[in-house]
Amino acid sequence: MVTEKEKMLAGEMYNAADPQLADERRRARDLCKSLNDSHDNELELRSQILQNLFGSTGADVWIEPPFYCDYGSNIFLGNKVYFNFNCIILDPAAVMIGSNVLVGPAVQIYTATHPMRASERSKYLEFARPVNIGSDVWIGGGAIICPGVHIGSRSVIGAGSVVAQEIPADVFAAGNPCRIIRQIDDWENIDS
Repeated sequence: MVTEKEKMLAGEMYNAADPQLADERRRARDLCKSLNDSHDNELELRSQILQNLFGSTGADVWIEPPFYCDYGSNIFLGNKVYFNFNCIILDPAAVMIGSNVLVGPAVQIYTATHPMRASERSKYLEFARPVNIGSDVWIGGGAIICPGVHIGSRSVIGAGSVVAQEIPADVFAAGNPCRIIRQIDDWENIDS
């Protein structure tokens, strides 16, 4: 028999009220609370919490509290990843984040979604689509990354953007809905 967790990870409709999933979310909330209650000088404690919370973390990962997530175990971080204050990741599907990624304050990354038909939503079932963020990406404050989105390496997402479709590598994209504004050349100074 297929468990609700197996359905969730396979991208199928699942019941989030399943006791196993509820226990795993409770574990993540406890770890997030420990992280959020910790002090900047408790580096070893924070590192231990992140290793227990996330599916994997690279070197030099820094999360500014407060930080919240659903499961944590479906979040995979590369090296030198920085999350500013008040970020949220809903991770019933995988969230893959490369190395050298800067995430602004109040960024929200969602993999969880619900059926469009009210008759299906009324059954309180949901499903999830993975999010993949390449390396050397900068996501501006307040951006929302929707389920199933891929953001290519070296791209910049403008503050307040709602990213609902794939963003290729080496572009500046912004807006609601987020759209490509222009290419970014590696040699240019973006501030000029």
